[in-house]
Amino acid sequence: MAEKPKALSEFKDFVLQGNVVDLAVAVVIATFFGAIVKDMVGLILSLLAIPGKTSQSFSSLKFTIGHGIFSYGQLIQDILTFVIVAAVVFFAVVRPVRSLLLKRQATPDPESTDRPCPECLSDIPKAATRCRYCTSEVAVTVS
Repeated sequence: MAEKPKALSEFKDFVLQGNVVDLAVAVVIATFFGAIVKDMVGLILSLLAIPGKTSQSFSSLKFTIGHGIFSYGQLIQDILTFVIVAAVVFFAVVRPVRSLLLKRQATPDPESTDRPCPECLSDIPKAATRCRYCTSEVAVTVS
């Protein structure tokens, strides 16, 4: 009987770990984000089909040589889908996250004992008067 509370406690610790919760949130968000991306791809492909025959989609484009049927339309649609998905992911996720990370890195840690050298940008102690990397003289920063 003593093992059940211990196992339950271990399971609770496992489920409440940051990685498991983060992964669960990512899966839920990805599921709904995928639906948005799919709708955007459909919208853009429909807009691209306006100048052509409206009753025909890209996937139905094909030509025949002898008895061989070459369905090039599906390839065009898959390439366009990939490019659109990549663009949406880049502009809606990658760029905003990258800019947030850069802003976060740009603010110095107030508890840090180091600071960047103004000449070579290497980390040097705040009390240093000369950079150990480029040997330039630097002013002492008072905390």
